[in-house]
Amino acid sequence: MRTGPSLTDPAFLATLEHQHRLSVDEYHRMVATGLFEDARLELLEGVIVEMSPQTPRHARIIRLLCDAKFVAPPPEFVVQAQLPLTVAPDSEPEPDVAVVPRTATEQRDQHPTTAALVFEVAGESLRKDRLAKSAIYAQAAIPEYVIVNLTQECLEVHRNPDGEARRYRSVATLTTADRFESEVVAGFAFAIGELLS
Repeated sequence: MRTGPSLTDPAFLATLEHQHRLSVDEYHRMVATGLFEDARLELLEGVIVEMSPQTPRHARIIRLLCDAKFVAPPPEFVVQAQLPLTVAPDSEPEPDVAVVPRTATEQRDQHPTTAALVFEVAGESLRKDRLAKSAIYAQAAIPEYVIVNLTQECLEVHRNPDGEARRYRSVATLTTADRFESEVVAGFAFAIGELLS
């Protein structure tokens, strides 16, 4: 396992004298050549970042959030798992779960560029999800961003994005005794204890 600073850590990036940040288009061209084969990668602020491996628990939570028997969005939304969102010219994260307006999924030649609600299931990726991804999603004006914090057994719910400041104005922590109810996607609600059990 690698140790040391994260490639998305601004302090680390500032120490690099010459940087070439990739655009989404450049990243797509590299992917099309087969350069990365089956690697699980995403583009965050021009940097290609390896995605964390999934534990069985991580995968179970993603399945639950995508299961209409557990929680279902209204028909004008689609739930997608680990698929790209092109949210900036240099960022194409692949959130664990995204609730996307159905109209945003209808483009044949591009990924959705927005979501109403995004979930990241965080174990070892917690720092990246709190810092880098939170800034990216806030700047993209995604109204609700939820970190499923496996270490502390809670949900970190980010709302009211400030795109200019690249942060969310409201952050609340919900425990296993609480219930999550989306403020953006009507009816998208569940008992947190059931998600984390």
